[in-house]
Amino acid sequence: MKKIPVGVLGATGMVGQRFLSLLIDHPYFEVTVVAASERSAGKTLAEAGRWMIGGEMPSQFAKMTVQPVDQVGDVGLVFSALPSDAAGPTEIAWAKSGALVFSNAGAHRRDPLVPLLVPEVNPDHVNLLELQRQHYGWSGGILTNPNCTTTHAVLPMRALHDAFGLSKVLLVSMQAISGAGYPGVPSLDIIDNVVPLIKGEEEKVEWEPRKLLGTLGAQGVEEAQITISAHCNRVAVIDGHTECLSLAFERPPADEAELIAALREFKAEPQTLNLPSAPTHPILVTELADGPQPRRDRDAERGMATTVGRVRRCPILDYKLVLLGHNTLRGAAGGSLLNAELMVAKGLIKA
Repeated sequence: MKKIPVGVLGATGMVGQRFLSLLIDHPYFEVTVVAASERSAGKTLAEAGRWMIGGEMPSQFAKMTVQPVDQVGDVGLVFSALPSDAAGPTEIAWAKSGALVFSNAGAHRRDPLVPLLVPEVNPDHVNLLELQRQHYGWSGGILTNPNCTTTHAVLPMRALHDAFGLSKVLLVSMQAISGAGYPGVPSLDIIDNVVPLIKGEEEKVEWEPRKLLGTLGAQGVEEAQITISAHCNRVAVIDGHTECLSLAFERPPADEAELIAALREFKAEPQTLNLPSAPTHPILVTELADGPQPRRDRDAERGMATTVGRVRRCPILDYKLVLLGHNTLRGAAGGSLLNAELMVAKGLIKA
């Protein structure tokens, strides 16, 4: 197919650079626009800042001139890695210009007409886009992926909700410092320490899965009736969020083996469509007694899978488990990219 020209908003930041790295030689998309704040606009990408995700800045991007993020209209599809405060009005401006915005920011996730999308979880929610266009009168649109913690939690939650009916979830996260962006958490705050507060995180993790697991109707999404309580902590790990879940079910599985089978057998539309960024197995189950672990498991399936381990009965709820996933790959840029690939495969984006 002829490649679709795309832009990356917030291209100088860590997630923006993840977008660029994932778009190298992509079969659907070609980066023709990089955009960032006024501080970087007019410079080459190499002049605007260092490459933060390992190795040297790819040569095809280094000499590209950074344009202001509000210079809309050069491309019809953009990936947004903007901070939420800047993302709100900027993404609306791009949508009004006719562009589709695939956003990693949180500015529009609560909008009932904006899809909050994980393709294995709720691919039908892309149909919200038509309601969005009718309501706002624009020809473009905004589609979001959830918070990085939610993304990895909701994959096993989808599998288990389908099989057994989730009713309650207690979630405790141990989140990597890369989730705070660059330069992130000061070293004297995180070395030899755990920070038991990530502002706004617990609220996101407690409501986002309900929208993702909800039912799409004629007027929007009816949220799933699942009670979620979250504790979110920052720990001294570079990449990879670890999460402990305790789960209560409407129809509890007979034993751990039945629950594990539901996780292992889970596949969805991205796997059926063989999307370029889709993991072959969105959920991996490790049998190692001390797994999963960030250094060992975060890069599973190119960083796009969620690894689950330590499945066992819970004396308060029904079962408990530990999961691990890469926060800046599947949890951020890779999630948005997979959303765009889904739209191409459905014929909703054409070259």
